[in-house]
Amino acid sequence: MKHQDRTLRIIGGNWRGRKITFPQHDGIRPTGDRVRETLFNWLMHDIRGADCLDLFAGSGVLSIEALSRGANHVTLIESNAAASSHISQNLSLLNADPNRFDNIKSNAMNWLGQCDTRFDLIFIDPPFGSNMLPAVLEQLAVRQLARKFVYLETPVALETSDLPNQWNLYRQKQTGSVHYSLCITG
Repeated sequence: MKHQDRTLRIIGGNWRGRKITFPQHDGIRPTGDRVRETLFNWLMHDIRGADCLDLFAGSGVLSIEALSRGANHVTLIESNAAASSHISQNLSLLNADPNRFDNIKSNAMNWLGQCDTRFDLIFIDPPFGSNMLPAVLEQLAVRQLARKFVYLETPVALETSDLPNQWNLYRQKQTGSVHYSLCITG
């Protein structure tokens, strides 16, 4: 993959039009412009002041977009050292306030098992072949970590039966082979 193919544009907010890069790695599938634009249109009245969690952060673009649009704080969890380091570099290049983010190199499931912080919005985009989603959703529900919204990217459309009790599918769309959903958790 060429370097220019590993560049993403911030869609909106303070960093609108700025570009970030991400490392070449088979497991990183950044959320595309069109999907991010739709997601943040769905969240336009809820993102400002939100505390966000980005599990399987990859490129970090969802959290960076959230910060650009006024999120209070983002916590990024990424197990790949190169990707986590790249996220730090991008946040530094954007002059992001270090008090508004935590970039943590960790396995998402291990980290969730120790987390006791609640988040307004949680981004979940696990590796498509991993089958980790049910366990992640169970941890979030059991630990009651999601205050309001959970955003999911999956290889197949979600059904309400795939979600924990009390969660509802609010919005769902498909772009190419990616299904993306916004769930209301309470």
